[in-house]
Amino acid sequence: MRRFIWFRLFFNARFYYPVFTILFLDFGLTLSQFAVLNAVWAATIVLLEVPSGALADTLGRKKLLVASAGIMAAEMGVLLVAPRGNPDWLFIFFVVNRILSGTAEASASGADEALAYDTLKVHGNESQWGRVLESAMRLQSIGFMATMSIGAAVYDPELVQWIVDVVGLKIRITGEMTLRFPILLTFFMALLALATTIGMEETAPQKDACETEKGCTRSIFEAFRLTGQAGKWILKTPFALVVIATGLLFDGMLRMVVTMTSQYYRLIRLPEASFGLIGSALSLLGLFIPRLAMAMSQRYSPARNMVVTAGVTFAAFAGMALFVPYAGLLPVVALFTAMFMTGFFVSHYLNRITPSIHRATVLSFKGLSFNLAYGGIGLMYSLLLALLRDGIQKTGASLAGEALKNTVFIRSMAYFPLFFIPAVVLLTLWGRHRLRDAQDHRNPG
Repeated sequence: MRRFIWFRLFFNARFYYPVFTILFLDFGLTLSQFAVLNAVWAATIVLLEVPSGALADTLGRKKLLVASAGIMAAEMGVLLVAPRGNPDWLFIFFVVNRILSGTAEASASGADEALAYDTLKVHGNESQWGRVLESAMRLQSIGFMATMSIGAAVYDPELVQWIVDVVGLKIRITGEMTLRFPILLTFFMALLALATTIGMEETAPQKDACETEKGCTRSIFEAFRLTGQAGKWILKTPFALVVIATGLLFDGMLRMVVTMTSQYYRLIRLPEASFGLIGSALSLLGLFIPRLAMAMSQRYSPARNMVVTAGVTFAAFAGMALFVPYAGLLPVVALFTAMFMTGFFVSHYLNRITPSIHRATVLSFKGLSFNLAYGGIGLMYSLLLALLRDGIQKTGASLAGEALKNTVFIRSMAYFPLFFIPAVVLLTLWGRHRLRDAQDHRNPG
């Protein structure tokens, strides 16, 4: 359990998160390229998510986790050497980075939870999964707070120069140098994640599946067979299907907005040096929102918890679309609250009903659907940006450069609450229909 929690901490400790959008833009990429890269990242996960989960169920969960940590180190290494002078080569480096990042995410997705949950089950403590998940999310929040503060601080050349001067070092700090500092720190986190996974132990018999080449080949074919079985199980289990569908809608839209918060902060007149402090403060939500979500899951029905999460999500989208200076931070609080609630509820309900033999594969199907939604939303958002840009230019408005980019971004944010309302209505009608049909089949007449 401890290694699972530490792996979650190190693997998700991304020091570039507080400056995620502006780091890509400051490297020399455009906002449209940024959206395309997010789609590439999601597409990679779509291709590898379920196969990696099936391999985890056959070859071993630990092997997939070790691979994910090693690939995370590689993805950071690519950005450390990415050139800035040539826009074409720069984009290629970032495409490679996004592919490696998606591969690492796919390898870890499902395998870590499956290994941890089945460890509890072996000891007869699966009822404690909610507490383990809460502990993991709370420690991740503390880590997130640290990475947000440090990541934003080391990105600011003036602040780093001041620290260097105070220490007495005769070094001239430039923006070109600090551009890669958050990436370097994340690279070190990848090494810690690798060391953590190497010390893990399998609790299921899959650990000996690849002792021979023949046995390994059989295991790979078994992985494909399990993939089909897990997919059929999801389709035949309406509650699991509804949980996954609900999660993909909420998670996809929330993540799309979260990745653009640094640009949003700029437009509500917040200084860049404050981004890390804001991220740290928001991470404190992870200290009590998971506990609140656990209490809600014990007291209320899944449907009621979905309604509450939908209300918080809509409030976040609607509030951010207003771009209120300074006070625009309040809807961001709602945004991260909805993220924590969605993550907890989906994991809690899905692990509770999934059989052990399919756990990693089913969780990978979940990750697949989430990233399909995220990638699809990323492509649609990229198209929306292009349409809005063309529309502004056709009106003859004398906007260019940063002013045009900001105007397009502001107008695009209004589409999130407008799309979310009908999407939730359709999801609710479909979910009720599927669950009612399942109940009718169980109780004919």
